[in-house]
Amino acid sequence: MPQSGANWLVKAGLRPTRQRCALAALLVDGGNRHLTAEQLYGEAARADLGVSLATVYNTLKAFTSAGLLREINIEPGRVYYDTRIDDHPHFYFEDDGTIADAPVGSVAFASLPEAPEGCEIATVDVVVRLRKRV
Repeated sequence: MPQSGANWLVKAGLRPTRQRCALAALLVDGGNRHLTAEQLYGEAARADLGVSLATVYNTLKAFTSAGLLREINIEPGRVYYDTRIDDHPHFYFEDDGTIADAPVGSVAFASLPEAPEGCEIATVDVVVRLRKRV
């Protein structure tokens, strides 16, 4: 159980179970990453971690709720998890289904809508969809 994954969990107030630590290590040791639950499950299977796809989904949900990951909803049924949690835009490459960070500061808004009464804007997600020219 790599220490970097356990430390990451403890700092966020999550109990460092064996499975959480193993999945956290895959995420933390991989640098800045964007991946789906299925991609993380594939990595876990190749590493012979013995975790189910349901465990991966539940763990990613816990990590996101704890503020360790950022969820990027591309479309219904296609969710990516980003290990970089600051506000920044993304490129989504429609041809191969990958996602990458767009340069910080490359998107500017003149204004945002007023939030309805009793609400506040939590975040603004920007995904620029790209496809190859034909």
